[in-house]
Amino acid sequence: MSNTEISSTYVKVPSRDLEIDAYLATPSIEGKFAAVIVVQEIFGVNSHIRDVTERIAKLGYVAIAPAMFHRVAPGFDVGYSPEDIQLGVQYMQQTKAGEILSDIEATIAYLKTLPNVKADTIGTIGFCFGGHVAYMAATLPDIKATASFYGGGIATSSFGGDSPTINRTSEIKGTVYTFFGTRDSSIPQEQNQHIEAELKKHSIDHRVFRYDAEHGFFCDQRSSYNAQAASDAWEHVIELFQSKLS
Repeated sequence: MSNTEISSTYVKVPSRDLEIDAYLATPSIEGKFAAVIVVQEIFGVNSHIRDVTERIAKLGYVAIAPAMFHRVAPGFDVGYSPEDIQLGVQYMQQTKAGEILSDIEATIAYLKTLPNVKADTIGTIGFCFGGHVAYMAATLPDIKATASFYGGGIATSSFGGDSPTINRTSEIKGTVYTFFGTRDSSIPQEQNQHIEAELKKHSIDHRVFRYDAEHGFFCDQRSSYNAQAASDAWEHVIELFQSKLS
């Protein structure tokens, strides 16, 4: 269903005493569909993340991208300049693991209220900061499939000073695909090797993909974009979601 007609809109996701802005893309045809949560990079729910959300909807999924910086920077949406990176890192450093998971849980709860969503078939995909968040969210029982792209800091840190996220690998419930660039200067190879070792150690259903590429290779708006790696990775994302969210 790669050419499914879709519609998209901004919605509000209730989360305790807050509302999370989110971008929702859905197939226009009638039916019930699996859902995928798209987790942003440090640049907000920008045009790249909205494009990924729409691409997933065109595959026949309900896709939603919640704004993860809504507490500190509502409406944050920037590009990839050095100034944008500096600001995004600043906001990322203000996030906390507990709040992040709460927001993902709120997004799951929101998806379950939608009449066109199969409530028991939800996955995630995330990039950079979002790749780390997606790995963390894989510990939630509702998440059946996770695609984590170049998630920085999984092996060494969490958000808000908690124990490194890798220490929660044993809690992962579903299937995890991770994607790394071997020329990624922000994620040393020994870190993604450590992640792979932990996934194996805890018998998590997983695959690890490595490409001769830099950080951000999937984003066609970045100078590090690698069309060949991005295309191959996308095929594996499709494979993951088709096999685990059917």
